[in-house]
Amino acid sequence: MSGFWRRRSTPVRDFVVSRLVSGIVSLILITALIFVGTALLPGDAASALLGQNATPAAIEALRRDFGLDQPLVQRYFLWLLSALHGDFGTSLASGRPVAEVLLPRLANSLILAAAGALFLLPIAIGGGILAAIWQDRWFDRLLGFTSMLFLAMPAFLVGYILIYVFAVRLGLFPPMSVAPFYRGAAAWVPILVLPVVSLVVIGQAHTMKLTRTAILAVLASDYILMAEIKGIPRSRIILRHALPNALSPILSITILTVAYLIIDVVVIEIVFSYPGLGKLMVDSVAYRDLTVVQACGLLFAAIFVTMNFLADFLALLANPRQRVPARGAS
Repeated sequence: MSGFWRRRSTPVRDFVVSRLVSGIVSLILITALIFVGTALLPGDAASALLGQNATPAAIEALRRDFGLDQPLVQRYFLWLLSALHGDFGTSLASGRPVAEVLLPRLANSLILAAAGALFLLPIAIGGGILAAIWQDRWFDRLLGFTSMLFLAMPAFLVGYILIYVFAVRLGLFPPMSVAPFYRGAAAWVPILVLPVVSLVVIGQAHTMKLTRTAILAVLASDYILMAEIKGIPRSRIILRHALPNALSPILSITILTVAYLIIDVVVIEIVFSYPGLGKLMVDSVAYRDLTVVQACGLLFAAIFVTMNFLADFLALLANPRQRVPARGAS
């Protein structure tokens, strides 16, 4: 059997199998940490839901109804088994199925992340390419300075600065994303502008620096030096020779940027009161709605692990040398 597997083995297949296994193990560990973390939150979920005037009997009955009286390990495996079948349980706060609570908020978060990526990726990748073309010139130095500045700024600070300038002082946009989305694009656009700008400001610095580094690494290759000796313009060398060979790391950077956008969305949603998944998760912690918190944590972890897998997989496909079996492999 082992000989058969070695004969059938390819770099792509080995990569997919190993990453799927590591991804599943990572998700199990993350879900265990989330479940234990929510169980260790101060206070009792049943007491928080029923209020201070609830009797001990009523609290105990509610704990029994939601399975909170069971051992933690047993509760975790029952929850994990149900989650694998798409059942995340019932919200302790609203009594509705958790999936019904999550889906509208997840859609809002994906819209915000997609809008952020739509503007962030062209700006950041294009800026990184231009910085590589004009290495050590004023444009490159300016981008380096602004990148260091924005990397040092917390996400919530960027959001509050934008609110103060463009909402409080200038009055151009609403400070909070509270407009009903069902009214269409006319209601969506104003409430998305400041959150999207925040995501672009937060994410562009890191992505731009990584893109610049990837381009410059390719420019250090021998064939690039030979092209420079022949007198080919630097911009043409980068666009026609360096950029195609830097496609693999740039693909990884792009996917990882989207993955980190999903994480940044949590902070931005809180700052702007945006009705997304991150805001729901934070509010559920305050209300001790443990089933919703656990489901939100699982979704964020699954998205992040999946995006990391896609980044590495696309980088593998973009690099033909990594898809060729090593010599001597049977």
